[in-house]
Amino acid sequence: MQHNRARQPLMNALILALGTVAISAPSLANDTPPAEAFNLDTWKLTLPMDGNGDGKVDEIKVSDLQSYRHADYFYLDDEDHLVFVTPNKAFTTPNSSNARTELRQMLRGTDTSIGTHDPQNNFALASHKHADQYAQVGGFLEATLRVEHVAERSRKPDRKSAYSVVVGQIHAGKDKALMEEDEGFGHGNEPLKIFYKKLPDQNTGSVFWNYEKNLAKEDPRRTDVSYAVWGNDWSSNADPGEEGISLGETFSYKVVVKGDIMHLTFNAEGHPTRNFEINLADNVDANGQVDQDDLPAGYAGDWMYFKAGSYNQCNTKPSSNACEGTGEWAKDEANGDYAKVVFTELESGKVQ
Repeated sequence: MQHNRARQPLMNALILALGTVAISAPSLANDTPPAEAFNLDTWKLTLPMDGNGDGKVDEIKVSDLQSYRHADYFYLDDEDHLVFVTPNKAFTTPNSSNARTELRQMLRGTDTSIGTHDPQNNFALASHKHADQYAQVGGFLEATLRVEHVAERSRKPDRKSAYSVVVGQIHAGKDKALMEEDEGFGHGNEPLKIFYKKLPDQNTGSVFWNYEKNLAKEDPRRTDVSYAVWGNDWSSNADPGEEGISLGETFSYKVVVKGDIMHLTFNAEGHPTRNFEINLADNVDANGQVDQDDLPAGYAGDWMYFKAGSYNQCNTKPSSNACEGTGEWAKDEANGDYAKVVFTELESGKVQ
């Protein structure tokens, strides 16, 4: 990864000028674009806003992201860490009720002759019948981060998604042509969502990951299977106590999709390392049990991409978790109606 890559020429010059005297390079200024500290060459950004007034959520393409920052939602802090902030009430993408400040993997980089949904912009599993046409088979996403804030006010606190934020994903593509082939693919589901959740009256929160069964949206069996990492999975609001992760506490995840197998590793100082493994091309869960309700071929026929950032799971819809929020950022920030995630490391690429 090229974290703080813009600093190295300055550091080398200082060392040459001062001989063997070692000094620390100055911190990058807050108005420095995050791409000067993190390698964002294969990412686009989705923002929780409609800055150009076209009625759609704003997206920053790869080429523009290299010089882009947003003072409220996407910026570097004083330690050159990458900050993602998302209000509870904000513009959303068409297929979600939840706002996000989130990176979407774009394996094409700046080559816009390749479409967003084209094989050369996405990855597939080894079992995909056209795997050799994709930019890569599998891949990895590795991050070190801390969640500094989650939404604090919900009128439906028992909803599983209340007080939570998703900090990493694998997303399958929504593809009408695949759905029409009637093979069970193309629904745009998520084989991986990594969550942090903390209730307002608890000192620590839980880290867990969910696997979404690869079924049609209208199928009542299309539910998430949740696996606890530290603390609880998303079905429990019990206090995780010392087993949980505090706001501001650093942890890391590594997602490796090799062949058809997704390997997950979670680390945090003072907590046990957690490892998981699941075949994404069948319907056997991470505990080794066959799930008769899931698609037998899993995600074998889908195309996929990684996502990372702050995908706030607290929204203001009465039919959902009815979290508080006005849509005015200054008020929502003051009231604590937002999620904030800070990444210190972020890297993705091919599996060697």
